[in-house]
Amino acid sequence: MFQRQILHFLRFVSGRASLPVTSRPCSSKPTNHEPPLENESLLENLSILGVDLPSARRRQPGVLRKLLTNEQGLALFLKSKGADQETIASIISRFPRSITRSCEHLEERWRLWRNVFKTDAEVVGILARSPESFFRSSDNKNLEENISFLRTLGITGKDLHRLLTTAPRTFSNSVELNRNMVEFLKSICVSFDGNDPERFARTVISRNLYVFIRSTNRIRANVDFLCRSLSLSNPEALGLFQSHGAQILDVSHESLKKHCQSLRTKLGSLGCDEADFKRMILNYSLVLFISSERLNEKLDCLIDGGILAQQIVCKPKVLDFSIESIRQRLRELNTLGYDFQKSGITVLDMSKKRFLAKLERLSSADSV
Repeated sequence: MFQRQILHFLRFVSGRASLPVTSRPCSSKPTNHEPPLENESLLENLSILGVDLPSARRRQPGVLRKLLTNEQGLALFLKSKGADQETIASIISRFPRSITRSCEHLEERWRLWRNVFKTDAEVVGILARSPESFFRSSDNKNLEENISFLRTLGITGKDLHRLLTTAPRTFSNSVELNRNMVEFLKSICVSFDGNDPERFARTVISRNLYVFIRSTNRIRANVDFLCRSLSLSNPEALGLFQSHGAQILDVSHESLKKHCQSLRTKLGSLGCDEADFKRMILNYSLVLFISSERLNEKLDCLIDGGILAQQIVCKPKVLDFSIESIRQRLRELNTLGYDFQKSGITVLDMSKKRFLAKLERLSSADSV
């Protein structure tokens, strides 16, 4: 099917004037300030490839007005790498600018990605999920320099893999901009009397893949706020920001302050003091990602289920679960007469498989 459509495409293009396959005659110049007309020849070619034109038009409408594009070359290139027709059409539909990349650019970019990924199939799979990660930047030299720079920091292949797929804008930054972020992270370590700034920076990057696409001002504001709000010692700050705390460094500063204040107020209403608030954040700072409303709802649910506030402070990761999961687990455990004060709340933080196995053991013991 795909080959028939490509042959149709080739016949379609070759039937035009002796222009290169990526060239098309220019439409008449719009008058009276009318928007430029879409390239009818391009629209027909994209339709042959199965592209969702309304989707492409919503995402990057300017591409459909271009006179020089490379949809045929892109389709043949991706097919040669193992992509099927449906995947090719989906990639173009979701990131139309992909058809503006030359075959030489595509070959070079693929080579750079294959230095990080093991197989062509792996790259095709990533493009199918997130075409932006591959096509967003057109600067291959900058990509190569950034990969080389990150490797000199000791960033592992696994983390390079994650950066390319999760935070591709990292590689659109200039190397100098990314180097400035690394130096900034090192300076944070030094300010807390850390003795291994390079390891600190590498750890933060590994734990927070978005750090390169945030401003140093935002990260500095969040670091200063958390240190001041929690009265962190230097060792505590180093420990926090090299663990789960690294993941909250790039959040909106206003959101961070709002969630901190809401959590402090809620814990206070449950009889906890400032030391408890600090302990909870040091135990699992990701609770600050949870919206104030949802966090309060989860805390109330746990308290109503017989859990003590101090137990939640010591095991705050239980708040990661959905409110529905928390309610269900509490019902099942309470049905079995589970004593949270005697046995603790670790059972609430188990994976689904381990939790079900725990319930089975409790039921068996109860029936003896």
